[in-house]
Amino acid sequence: MAIGRFVVHLPVVAADLPGALRFARAITRALGFLADVDRAETTVSEEDAQCVRHRVFCDHLLDGRRRCPRPADHDGPCG
Repeated sequence: MAIGRFVVHLPVVAADLPGALRFARAITRALGFLADVDRAETTVSEEDAQCVRHRVFCDHLLDGRRRCPRPADHDGPCG
């Protein structure tokens, strides 16, 4: 058996993209105490277009190798 990394996909349903983004932010923040939750890679997609993903958080790399905690496409500077 190959040893490697695995990604958990947790399907949840939201009525629209803004609702899905809010839900994804809430889930990610609630699980943020877990070291293996990669907040910067959180995305959402339409059920029938899962190859088109919308980033939830900004993925800009800050000092100290941390990622910007603000929403994707935020106004103003990262921080």
